[in-house]
Amino acid sequence: MEPAVTLKPEVPLTPTSSTTASPSITAPVILKPKTAVMEAVEDIVYGSVAGVVGKYIEYPFDTVKVRLQAQPDHLPLRYTGPLDCFRQALRSDGILGLYRGISAPLVGAALENSSLFFWERIGRDLAYGFGLASHDKPLSLQTLWLTGGFAGAMTSFILTPVELVKCKIQVPDTGGGVKTATLKPIPVIRDIFRHQGISGFWHGQLGTLIREAGGCAAWFGSKETTTKLFRQWNESRAMSPEHLAQMRADDAIPLWQQAVAGASAGMAYNFLFFPADTVKSRMQTTPIGEVGPKKTFMGETSALWKQAGLKGFYRGCGITVLRSVPSSAFIFMVFDGLKMYLPMQ
Repeated sequence: MEPAVTLKPEVPLTPTSSTTASPSITAPVILKPKTAVMEAVEDIVYGSVAGVVGKYIEYPFDTVKVRLQAQPDHLPLRYTGPLDCFRQALRSDGILGLYRGISAPLVGAALENSSLFFWERIGRDLAYGFGLASHDKPLSLQTLWLTGGFAGAMTSFILTPVELVKCKIQVPDTGGGVKTATLKPIPVIRDIFRHQGISGFWHGQLGTLIREAGGCAAWFGSKETTTKLFRQWNESRAMSPEHLAQMRADDAIPLWQQAVAGASAGMAYNFLFFPADTVKSRMQTTPIGEVGPKKTFMGETSALWKQAGLKGFYRGCGITVLRSVPSSAFIFMVFDGLKMYLPMQ
């Protein structure tokens, strides 16, 4: 923890009736450094706000993505592509249908992003603690990719139950004529517990773990890599040594560059490990109480490969990467902006 800073104001205190005239008296003002607890609270609160903002932006695209991924392998494809899925969704349910089941994902987005930023900071502390980095130097990009992967792995255990409920609601009919009992989160949660017990909420955990660990390494790593490139580019354009020193002291990049860095992070996250997400979605959209052997990650991977080959694993990838551009950009801008302009002390 950094030592407290003592500042001495130049304005002398005015003597009161109980004091006699004396030379100027200065009173020290103690500025306490931010504690680890307040850092954690900031990560949780501001990460939650950023996650909710991002979820409202991306959710209609996510609904289309899940419906494309969940098309069964034993029936003709219901949708020819993202635009056809959009048209059918709007025709049958209207614009609100694209936001079906958003209540659970809003909670999930708050939990996911607050958890990601919290565990990423814990990962940085561990990197320092295990001697992987020195406090007197900025963390290397390799270390930042590693802390991002750690944050994603820890967050996956929180995210799997939320995504399971979300997928059940987003795909009320998987194509076989079997509908979920309801399209409300609480009854769906109750049905999952009744048929599969508490362990049923982690159905698809392996897919979430692969996607989050690898994807979040790319998410945080790409953001930091792009930010570093922008800083180097900005510094190369400094007009004077004083200007360069000021830029380094501010340690910030313009808003549009923050948006580009966040967008690049979202695209990297969604594209690199999209096949794991596709398999997870297929597992999590099976009807509740379906008779037969429980679907496994390897079993669904094999079935999808036989049905559609490599192309099948990237079904819905285009619209997912597209949605991540504004969503991820806003998540990082909101989070970094809140920490910069509304710091908790």
